[in-house]
Amino acid sequence: MASKETDQTRSEMSKVENVIGVIMQIGVLASAIVIIIGLLMFFITGQSGYAGNNFPHTFAAIGRGLVYFKPYAIIMLGLFLLILTPALRVLVSIYAFAVMKDRMYVWITSLVMVILVIAMVIGMYGI
Repeated sequence: MASKETDQTRSEMSKVENVIGVIMQIGVLASAIVIIIGLLMFFITGQSGYAGNNFPHTFAAIGRGLVYFKPYAIIMLGLFLLILTPALRVLVSIYAFAVMKDRMYVWITSLVMVILVIAMVIGMYGI
């Protein structure tokens, strides 16, 4: 009986690892495509879309820049997608461990997510 549960757990872990691998690949590929589009726009126009040393530093400013197709804002979106990819991986892991009813790993992975969020907030606000 224990062998059957172990095989099922291995099968579930294999599925989770495959999903996580696909998420990482899609995230990195999407990020690279967005960054390349922004770089191409920058090289074609020769302008970042912002005057002088003014660049978007907030999500709202990046969003406004995206509405006007400003190359630097598009590059920033690509970098943001790249940063979010591992965070999404952690969220999927929390869900997978919860489905498998592995409480210890749910707690550990949740702690990792909290640390990631705190680090992002510190980075954003310079606390």
